[in-house]
Amino acid sequence: MTPDATRRRAVSQILLLAAGFLVLVAISATSVILVDMAREDSGLVVHTIEVENQINTLLLEIRRAESAARGYLLTRGPEFLADHETAVRAILPHIDKLSRLTADNPLQAENVEKLRTAVEARLGQFAREMEFIKQDHPEGAVALVREAAAGDAGTAIRDVALAMRAEEERLFTLRAATADRTDRLASAVTVVGSGLVIALAGISIFLVRRSAQARDDAEVQLRDNNINLEATVDERTADLREANDEIQRFAYIVSHDLRSPLVNIMGFTSELEELRTDIFKRIAALSRAAAQASPLPVMTGESEPVLDGEDSQLSQDFSEALEFIKSSIAKMDRLISAILNLTREGRREFEPVTINTRELVEAIVTTVAHQAAEAEAQIRISPLPDIVSDRLALEQMFSNLIDNALKYLRPGVPGDISVRGRTRLGFAIFEIADNGRGIDPKDHQRIFDLFRRAGTQDKPGQGIGLAHVRALVRRLGGTMSVQSELGSGSTFTITLPIAWTASNRNWDS
Repeated sequence: MTPDATRRRAVSQILLLAAGFLVLVAISATSVILVDMAREDSGLVVHTIEVENQINTLLLEIRRAESAARGYLLTRGPEFLADHETAVRAILPHIDKLSRLTADNPLQAENVEKLRTAVEARLGQFAREMEFIKQDHPEGAVALVREAAAGDAGTAIRDVALAMRAEEERLFTLRAATADRTDRLASAVTVVGSGLVIALAGISIFLVRRSAQARDDAEVQLRDNNINLEATVDERTADLREANDEIQRFAYIVSHDLRSPLVNIMGFTSELEELRTDIFKRIAALSRAAAQASPLPVMTGESEPVLDGEDSQLSQDFSEALEFIKSSIAKMDRLISAILNLTREGRREFEPVTINTRELVEAIVTTVAHQAAEAEAQIRISPLPDIVSDRLALEQMFSNLIDNALKYLRPGVPGDISVRGRTRLGFAIFEIADNGRGIDPKDHQRIFDLFRRAGTQDKPGQGIGLAHVRALVRRLGGTMSVQSELGSGSTFTITLPIAWTASNRNWDS
């Protein structure tokens, strides 16, 4: 499967899962809303039933008061009087409770006020009846009972109670229907949501199984590729080693063969220098003989001939040409020597040993103490971590960097060079910092190239040192970098494994 197809599959799976998540959120939110609505509708139904029960309770207390009053009128039994008084005391609180229950319904609130007026009128009749009985005037009490039975108070109480019950029945029907619809809708949403959850679960299982199968196939392919890759890497590594050895042999042979004609050129240059002396002595002698018209004198000794005019200028030009040839030969000899050293170093096998890095750096600083004293520079060494690495490689790296720091100090400024180190995640980090000339940021990579130098070329060198240091660092499995600004000094950072083994990067170059 191509990377684009894999990416598209991953995106589609993410979108599907996101859509499923949104659907689940929507279903959950809808279910919560519907459950709240169903709870409210059920509460309204219960409220209607409670109002009806309160109306029935009020009517029951009124009938109880009437019955107890008649019983007391007929028998004068105290138990009937007590029952009557209890019922009367409960009537008004029941009306107040009914008023609170129907406060949200204006029609029922109006009916409650009508009912309260009729009930208060009936309670007044009860009070007069009891007064007649207490005065031992039963005829008056019987007359009041008959008047109440035929009067408007009882009829008003029944009519208002019937109207209120009719209204509550209507509300109960509507609210029950609404609650049923809400319950059905909630059930439908639950069923649909459950179906969607099951469907999403099935799709998720399918996607997981397909992803697992794709992963298994990828792992199988990766194992096959790794097997092929290992064989390819071994083959390419062998080719690389052979090519590297061939390049080193070629560089060695070329450098060695270049040295032979270079020696011949140096020899012939020396002979030219001797011939130049003889030639210009003869020219000087010929010039004097022609001027004096006398026989040619014999020139002996090593003294420089005395020339005039054009002969003197020609002698100077000849000398300058010879000096240029000699300096070029010397430079080429140094470069050939450096190439030979690099090829020899490239063929050397590194040997990991435990190194006390501080002692190693202190030994290097001791060898350059005279140079540091002449430059009026101090070299400070902080505690350095011990590592397992190649001792000679480390000596070459630190020697080169400390020597460069001393070489490129700013004139007239006391040198301050520090060597410090720390460890992190299995690596040792060394920093060699100075307050010297600094390096232009655009030359930070250039200085690590072979035979490339940066800045003012007023110090001897072939542009090999830093390239060689970086090659050694890479062979030791590390990295090297520089931080510097012109006039602000430089800090070279080397990161090396704390425990390096010969199999890590020994063939890297």
